[in-house]
Amino acid sequence: MKVSIWSCALLAGVLGWMTLQSQSTSSDNSKPKVSEEILKRSKKATFGGGCFWCTEAMLEGIDGVIDVVSGYSGGHVKNPSYKHVCEGTTGHAEVVQVTFDPETISYERLLEMFWRSHDPTTLNRQGADVGTQYRSTILWHDEDQQKVAQASMKEAAGLFKAPIVTKIEKFEIFHPAEDYHQDYFAKNPRAGYCVYVIQPKLKKFKDYLKE
Repeated sequence: MKVSIWSCALLAGVLGWMTLQSQSTSSDNSKPKVSEEILKRSKKATFGGGCFWCTEAMLEGIDGVIDVVSGYSGGHVKNPSYKHVCEGTTGHAEVVQVTFDPETISYERLLEMFWRSHDPTTLNRQGADVGTQYRSTILWHDEDQQKVAQASMKEAAGLFKAPIVTKIEKFEIFHPAEDYHQDYFAKNPRAGYCVYVIQPKLKKFKDYLKE
């Protein structure tokens, strides 16, 4: 399989070192407490837009987003590891599962952000990250989400010159990724991938939010 210098194959070998190096410089990523009332009415959305570090960094901090967890979904292997998913044989995509307050932010709005967070016209790749695990995907949790996602994709088609290749799939199960993947950008802002890949994407995304 074709991979890049930033692919899983390389990253898996250096993640431990990078995490140790970042421990002394990690920002305080403590999250505000959420009331029981909000948690009871909260809903979940699951998206894949390439490397989950990137998608997670963009959606964290959005008003109405309670939590963003990086993980794996859409495949057939139970409890997959990062290394296993990187082999491209599990069927899983790198995804984020978003817990959100529907009274503050709608599923429609999250989808609008999803289209702007990555390039949904490139099949099984985002930039130099190549493989089925990087596919663009929306995993719907109920029929309402399915209908909204389909309508949103039709509307988003006008934003891109090439056809959208995003898969709209039924959500089955979510496997949280290993601990070192969670809040990766916040904990490792000086890591090479964060500086050269995530930061430019994040800046572009924040510019979009200001429009």
